Amino acid sequence: MKQILLLFLYIALPVQLLSQDHILATHKADSISQAFFTKYSLPGLSISIYKDDGLIWSKGYGYADIENKISVSPSETLFRVGSVSKTYTAAGMGVLIQNNKLDPRKTVQTYVPGFPEKKYPITVKEVAGHIAGIRHYRGNEFMNTKKYATVTEGLQFFKDDSLLFEPGTDYKYSSYGWNLISAVIEGASGEAFLPFMKSEVFEPLGMDHTLPDWSDQEIENRSKFYIWRNGTNVEAPYVDNSYKWAGGGFIGTTEDMIRFGEAHLDYDFLDEETQKALMTPQKLNNGKSTNYGMGWSVFNDSATGYWIGHTGGSVGGTTMFIINKEHRMVIAFTINRSGAEFDNLHFKLAQVFLTE
Repeated sequence: MKQILLLFLYIALPVQLLSQDHILATHKADSISQAFFTKYSLPGLSISIYKDDGLIWSKGYGYADIENKISVSPSETLFRVGSVSKTYTAAGMGVLIQNNKLDPRKTVQTYVPGFPEKKYPITVKEVAGHIAGIRHYRGNEFMNTKKYATVTEGLQFFKDDSLLFEPGTDYKYSSYGWNLISAVIEGASGEAFLPFMKSEVFEPLGMDHTLPDWSDQEIENRSKFYIWRNGTNVEAPYVDNSYKWAGGGFIGTTEDMIRFGEAHLDYDFLDEETQKALMTPQKLNNGKSTNYGMGWSVFNDSATGYWIGHTGGSVGGTTMFIINKEHRMVIAFTINRSGAEFDNLHFKLAQVFLTE
């Protein structure tokens, strides 16, 4: 009798979860996503959505590898997540802040003594919020092909440059600032950045399919990367992202992004005070909000509310990752092509599942 009851529950439970409204919502979401995929002639697209207490929809479109016709899998295909790497790195900062090993109000030289002093002192918080005056890419730096063995070596791009402005007086986005944040994490933790991220962020959150984008290594399930040229998708040129792990060097799946987002809906991984420190938008000296905390950006949508997260742009990659604490919702999508449109796909999908 017990075996029959268990079998009944095994069969009945999925039916209960798949309500008619949810089935209709997934059909609508699929239609919207397929239209988006077709409109922009994308090579591959992965979308995963979490709501309340579980993954409610996850689907791949197109190819991770066009030539070999390898389909996209949201649980396996590794995309370049671009600047979502900053949000992952912010979680590493959070671990250290929570353990009283890192104080973001202190100057960067507290943790990276070898970083040259500038005209003005710059704090970790200012660097992480893009208000320290550190510059962004110049010229062809985004297309780097050289391998850098350490985080410290990656600082050479900008470490001797003057600040663009007095810290706190302006907001200028800087991926190089996050190179410096990875060095701060090494100084505060006493560990190399990549092993620290693996042991303190990725492994605790079950992100088994998130790792550094080692360009000179074969990595199973890594997507091919594409650019749009002369009306077609062609393979992107070779780049090496080892100089900027923290700012844009990780690869991973959309379902791993969901795991990461889920961990930030509650306070078991990072407590409320730490999350608030990371996620609260900073203000300039004149009181104007930057809409950016430390690795977390604000996205406001009139229909679906207040979201936080990050976008990502890589050579051969476009990424969107957002969470909404009020709705307990996480949305992640990745595209294996540079400079792809977002077209508010994230908000369109949010509205579908929030109104089901």
